[in-house]
Amino acid sequence: MSETIERAAAPWRDYLEMTKPRVVLLMLLCAAVGMALAPGPAAAGAVVWGLVGIALVAGSAAAVNHIADARIDARMARTRNRPLAQGRLETGAGVAFSAVLGVAGMAVLYFLVNPLTAWLNFLSWVGYGLVYTLYLKRATPQNIVIGGLFGAAPPLFGWTAITNSVGIEPLLLVLIIFVWTPPHFWALALDRKEEYADAGIPMLPVTHGEAYTRRQILYYALGLALVSVLPFLTGMSGLVYLVGALALGARFLYWAVVLWRGGDERAPIATFRYSIMYLMVLFVLLLADHHLVPGGALAAW
Repeated sequence: MSETIERAAAPWRDYLEMTKPRVVLLMLLCAAVGMALAPGPAAAGAVVWGLVGIALVAGSAAAVNHIADARIDARMARTRNRPLAQGRLETGAGVAFSAVLGVAGMAVLYFLVNPLTAWLNFLSWVGYGLVYTLYLKRATPQNIVIGGLFGAAPPLFGWTAITNSVGIEPLLLVLIIFVWTPPHFWALALDRKEEYADAGIPMLPVTHGEAYTRRQILYYALGLALVSVLPFLTGMSGLVYLVGALALGARFLYWAVVLWRGGDERAPIATFRYSIMYLMVLFVLLLADHHLVPGGALAAW
């Protein structure tokens, strides 16, 4: 009874959950780094409204994911308590909520930031909310590789919000997130293989087996260690970032090797959790390096 009353009194919690707030916060961190690394002075309005608009559009796309995956979510332990899966919210309410967030976010970005950032966010919304969620996720074991590009764009959004242009620097940051995404999700898929199989989702461990997936995670972890040093090699960052990136990458490789060797049942979920911390700390290091060592790698020398 008390739980029913609490739910009735605070439906905002269910709407908030639909936006995947922890994922959105990580996206905002990455977007903020793109803003901080952009050349020239950053107008306060562009920073504030840029982050608000990016958050609204991302939350809208996340809500679409909840709507489309409600039946799948109900069959998986990790997601079965989501609002639509439990029936706490109606599909129509979810659609309306997603539409309001998306339209508001696009309006904020288009009129208060710049049209380029708005259209890039719209493309990302279409890519994640429609192409990935409605098609790729159910069609191919490479779903997270192809779809990962749409979720890797926040640094570019932050950059364009300040500069109204696209540069090589934010694309390098997009590349880092793009390479990070498959080992991040495949580690979770290893831990929840039976649930994905039962839900009919062709994640890599389901279609190609655990041994193949573990090797792929190791390969991607090696690739991530390499691409993560590109900001230093291109002069975007200095030694503070480089040392941190190498240390973080070494730890990621450690968990990838543990996975590859097998025998540790905790390794998949431990790798998944570490991957979240890895990306957060890596981008915090980019911010710290930018402020501690102005001028990037050249100044560090």
